[in-house]
Amino acid sequence: MLARSKSVGLVLALVFALLLTGSGLTGAQDIKVLRTAYLPGDLIIDPSLSTWNNEIQFVNQTFPGLTTFDELTVEIQPGIASEWSVSEDGMTYTFTLIPDIPWVRYDPETGEVVQVTDDEGNVRVVKAQDVVYGINRTLDPATGSQYAGTLAPWIVGGAEKLAGEEVELGVTALDDYTLEITSPKPASFLPMIYGLWMSRPEPQWAIEEFGDAWTEPGNYQTYGPYTLGEWEHDVRITLVKNPFWPGTDSLPQAKIDLIEFVYLEDPAMLAAYEAGELDWIPIVPLPDLPRLQAQYPDELRIAPDVCTYYYGFNTAIAPTDNVHMRRALSMAIDRETIVQITAGGQIPAGFFTRPDVAAAPKQEDYPDWAIHSDPEGAKAELQAYFDETGTTLEDLPPITLMHNSSAAHATIAQAIQQMWSETLGIEVEITSQDAQTYNETLRRDAPAVWRLGWCYDYPDANSFINDVFRTKGPDSNNHTNWGTDEFYALLDEAAVATDIETRRELYAQAEYMLVNEHAAIAPIYYYTSQQMTKPYVERTFAVNRIERLDKWDIS
Repeated sequence: MLARSKSVGLVLALVFALLLTGSGLTGAQDIKVLRTAYLPGDLIIDPSLSTWNNEIQFVNQTFPGLTTFDELTVEIQPGIASEWSVSEDGMTYTFTLIPDIPWVRYDPETGEVVQVTDDEGNVRVVKAQDVVYGINRTLDPATGSQYAGTLAPWIVGGAEKLAGEEVELGVTALDDYTLEITSPKPASFLPMIYGLWMSRPEPQWAIEEFGDAWTEPGNYQTYGPYTLGEWEHDVRITLVKNPFWPGTDSLPQAKIDLIEFVYLEDPAMLAAYEAGELDWIPIVPLPDLPRLQAQYPDELRIAPDVCTYYYGFNTAIAPTDNVHMRRALSMAIDRETIVQITAGGQIPAGFFTRPDVAAAPKQEDYPDWAIHSDPEGAKAELQAYFDETGTTLEDLPPITLMHNSSAAHATIAQAIQQMWSETLGIEVEITSQDAQTYNETLRRDAPAVWRLGWCYDYPDANSFINDVFRTKGPDSNNHTNWGTDEFYALLDEAAVATDIETRRELYAQAEYMLVNEHAAIAPIYYYTSQQMTKPYVERTFAVNRIERLDKWDIS
């Protein structure tokens, strides 16, 4: 540990020196730099393709949406749209964009952020046509957006376009600063959907000129409080303050000049933080929590979160293609023990959807529908699997349990591996991959069992069970290969129902199908967040994990 801390410190010192030099900030007065880290796995910073929390955080700082959230109350606020109105039928929204927001890019040769100009030398500004292009690109199946399925049902022609049909979307630029979006059905959360990262303005000219390389430094053209600075892939990435961002009440001008992210495993993050080499770490190794609570009570923060930790089953491969096997594995997980191991105040989960969002069912209100830890029930389900398949324990094919790289995920996986061995006699192999490799594995060749966490994108039950499981396939968030017409019908009815108790009952029925009747996943716990911040960092704590770095400062 001590040797690793020293080597990490040397690497970080060199990285940060290079960053300051490359950013043209060396020798500048009163430069404010925030040093932090991400888990390994290079970011995808294309708004149409981003999926992970850290990617969405990055995109939110560089490409703010039409609408945004207050990070403390999750109340919807104006983004780059100063106002909007809705038709009487609740299906057509008209957004008025803030005029004259310039597109910018970081110039690696000068180390400065410069405004983007067109062929005639005019500064390019964000227009309604850029939103039309961005939404069309997201919904083009050739783009391969995993989040296209979240947006498609809420735009006229969206589902058809995503299916490969030649259709005109219900997204229109009425003029340079007026945008109209039409949905095929009303829903209370539509302004939230239209503000999500896959619905952002995108620079058509840059994407067409540079292709996949448009997200590289110098090519990445943005408009938000920050833009991309230096990027050494799989090592480090930076955000540089955009001096041309006008700032609004809800999206202020940034106070910190440079934000530096290095890729580190969580134990190395903590070592660097304790050595004074990082100012904020967004994750804390679970075994260190008791010590950190005693040693750094004013720097460690444990708080409620908006995410659910779960294991998914690939229902297309043996032996998890059988519901009795899936249910046996889920019921054999002692969720109370898991949250004792994590020791961060997590709550055992019997449903996928967190209970603290609009229209969410609570597991205590539906005790027979939620899934529970039940060793004897798990053994009975395993025997039902053997009876149905005519096999024995010795005949079981190998089972792989995979997670993305993290000491915390590894600790949980090892505990569950032991539970399955002791309760069911089933031995599983644990493997891990970095985040981006893992994401691609789940899309194309998911193992029998895999872990994920899901955090809401807007505070409604629809953002959980519908946005994850309403579609399936490589360009979706559903890696189980499971779904039924009855399940989809429940989700569709719940999404548009106007009475919240009716919606809650429909979502409860859908949860029962997902976690119990078909057991496509095993919900494990509702997250809390654990992070550490140096006292000189002035910050807010976002309840949805997407930190508002544009509001932070360093004293």
